[in-house]
Amino acid sequence: MAKESMKARERKREATVAKYAEKRKALKEAGDYEGLQKLPKDASPVRLHNRCKLTGRPRGYMRTFGLSRVTFRDMANKGLIPGVKKASW
Repeated sequence: MAKESMKARERKREATVAKYAEKRKALKEAGDYEGLQKLPKDASPVRLHNRCKLTGRPRGYMRTFGLSRVTFRDMANKGLIPGVKKASW
């Protein structure tokens, strides 16, 4: 499990990105790069990092499921993810 502070920081970044999205778009279209520099650093969507929805793990993230590889494997083995079954050949 990730620290609660790390999860909270990521949620705060997501809110900041959403808040400044329109302003960033307008500044980019106008070519006002000095204006972009004055915005907060966390307003940039590049600073966001995908995390597992259940554990908050930042590595081994699977976009299609929104889970880390560890959580995905555990849930798949228990049959909790529809349409996923264990491969055997």
